[in-house]
Amino acid sequence: MALFGNAHTVNPGKAQQDYQRLLGHGEQVHAAYLLIRDTILFTDRRLILVDKQGLTGKKVEYHSILYRSITHFSVETAGHFDLDAELKIWISGTHEPIEKTFTKGVDIYEVQAILTQFVAG
Repeated sequence: MALFGNAHTVNPGKAQQDYQRLLGHGEQVHAAYLLIRDTILFTDRRLILVDKQGLTGKKVEYHSILYRSITHFSVETAGHFDLDAELKIWISGTHEPIEKTFTKGVDIYEVQAILTQFVAG
């Protein structure tokens, strides 16, 4: 599905195994999403953004964002002709948000609910 630009959910157990070396002792993946080549992991401690770069995707940048550093987030839903939805996350000390685009394969309201659970918790 990712080759055609459709985002989709990833089984949290599979994401736990695939990204085990990024996780702290006892840290658990609660939700994961594949967005074309990038991955977003919601753990019980932080948000992890896996950003594959370059043409081959061999170079990977991992962003670790503690939930307490998220000051604001927004969701822009798709219009009638646009199937994409956008998530913007503002981090303490930064002016520009981190932006991630979700295509029709992901319920953006589910993503918002998960983020709200961890940020407000």
